[in-house]
Amino acid sequence: MKIKNIITAALALLIATGCNGQDVKTHCRASQANNIKSQNMNKSIVIFFSHAGDNYSVGNIEVGNTKIVADYITELTGAEQFEIVTHKYDGMAYNPLIKLAKEESRKGELPEYEGDVDLSKYDTVFIGGPVWWGTYPQVMFTFFKDINLDGKTVIPFTTHEGSGLASCASDVKKAFPKAKVTGEFSIYGHEVRTGKAKVEKWLKGLK
Repeated sequence: MKIKNIITAALALLIATGCNGQDVKTHCRASQANNIKSQNMNKSIVIFFSHAGDNYSVGNIEVGNTKIVADYITELTGAEQFEIVTHKYDGMAYNPLIKLAKEESRKGELPEYEGDVDLSKYDTVFIGGPVWWGTYPQVMFTFFKDINLDGKTVIPFTTHEGSGLASCASDVKKAFPKAKVTGEFSIYGHEVRTGKAKVEKWLKGLK
């Protein structure tokens, strides 16, 4: 065997089975992240609503739970972002907020949001938000009415404190019947700040 081939084989074996040295560990982590980025997500975007301020279980937070998950997705896949923003809930304590959210859900209200986004260039769309009264916040449904996801791969995710996915995935399927809705994921809100590994595992499992 030629020297060049021997060296190449030895390096491949070290990276595949060793990962013992600090430099090799760093290389391995970078390779894993690059592998996720190469999984057909080059034209992807994360659309999300996230509520900062007073939240159940985690208290008053400056960055919403869903925003943190969206940032993990962007970091690991290279996806762009669009945040659904409304100021209707700004500064509200938790109990008044959930009462308002319940009333919005009961009435089917569609609160206004800010901004817009051109989704024509994206193949994969992550859609995330907290679970409020069994589904996404109503402002997200306002946004759903304004976009077309026909033919796209749509991946719902949620942050919650016991509701899991609730009806979020099925509601996304109803909103976008001509999209491929798959790979849904949920994570506890109080876990997101230490839950990057869970998000990474989920992303690696997407096909």
